[in-house]
Amino acid sequence: MSDALIGTTPTLATDAKGGRVDRPTLLGFVTDAASEATLREGFAHALHVAVDIRRGNIRQAIAALNHGQAPATLVIDLSGEAQPLAALEDLSQFVEPDATVLVIGDRQDMDFYRRITRGLGVREYLFKPLTVEMVARIFGPAAGGRIDSNAVLRGGRVINIVGARAGVGASTIAANLAWYLGAMCNRRTLLLDPDLHTGTASLILGQQPTPALRHALENPARLDELYLDRAVQSAAPRLDVLASESALDDDFIYTSGAAGRLLDMVQRRYNFVIVDLPPGNTPMLRELRERAHQSMIVLDPTLPAIRDTLRLLPVTAGARQVRSPLLLLNRAGLPGGLTPAQVQEALQAPPDIVLSDIGRRARDAELTGVPAVSTGGPMRDAIADMALRMGGVPLAGQRRRVLSRLANRLGLSK
Repeated sequence: MSDALIGTTPTLATDAKGGRVDRPTLLGFVTDAASEATLREGFAHALHVAVDIRRGNIRQAIAALNHGQAPATLVIDLSGEAQPLAALEDLSQFVEPDATVLVIGDRQDMDFYRRITRGLGVREYLFKPLTVEMVARIFGPAAGGRIDSNAVLRGGRVINIVGARAGVGASTIAANLAWYLGAMCNRRTLLLDPDLHTGTASLILGQQPTPALRHALENPARLDELYLDRAVQSAAPRLDVLASESALDDDFIYTSGAAGRLLDMVQRRYNFVIVDLPPGNTPMLRELRERAHQSMIVLDPTLPAIRDTLRLLPVTAGARQVRSPLLLLNRAGLPGGLTPAQVQEALQAPPDIVLSDIGRRARDAELTGVPAVSTGGPMRDAIADMALRMGGVPLAGQRRRVLSRLANRLGLSK
């Protein structure tokens, strides 16, 4: 079997010339509630049409297609399937040649990806856990029968953490997220701090800021791989920091396009670039906003923070973001602060993530340069939730458990 699942130029169900206006536009079968919800939201952002996502595996999908009309785009979940290639072969008997087949599953090896996309004609494959941005960016164009040059982005993912106002804890959140992704999840991660006068990101992680980032943004022509090697500071295994600290009365002369050039370079070497982005509308901050894949606004339970959050929401999402910024309520339960119910009423929506006030633990962590996420508790729970929602990164330790089980089966464990 070669291209039995799809052809090279899929057509939508609305193609009147082909006489196929009767078939469904998109039909999906998934095995878990989280993936179902993510697919619905991701396709809603990308296609702006209602989609039919049902609970079921590939065998149930085959049974349904045997008694119904095959769709223009079919989404299949291969999770837990003992013989996925054989199952796809069986599916091909019920899918029309011009249909687009998109697959999700729990296998991460590149050989499997190549076999189903090159050998079986599957258009795209994503492994779980899914994110809304991932579905909209990769599955969306494929389901729409087009190739979007802005949708398939090479290199690492850029995530902006934006504080609604000074003092809400955004820098702490950004540093802990970066540390979690690098040190605990084994993803190559860079924490980028564009506030060139404070060097906060470096200080939180126990590093001494240097002027390297400022010089690069003022003179981007000098920015190359060698310069970047010297500019970044290693804060933990697979975690680097890029920040500067300048005198408060120093004038910073930004060169247009420098932030984009910097991101082009760091995205080639890092899986994640976490930007501790201050609010503002300078040319540099606008460039960083436009390059982000996902943003999060951090607020505390105060009226000024809520007011500034509502002002930030319309301008925080750049052109490459397919969903609205996530909202993190930090220091929930702060004495004298608003209750979560009052915050929800003021925002007219519940915060996506709520982190209780950890007070002294956060201050002690900053003094020692050891992030609070390393000690577990509510901070780690919130950061793990962020990593899953914004980067599709499973809980720390899950990957190690999977590799350990694999080693045991192969007889490689000690």
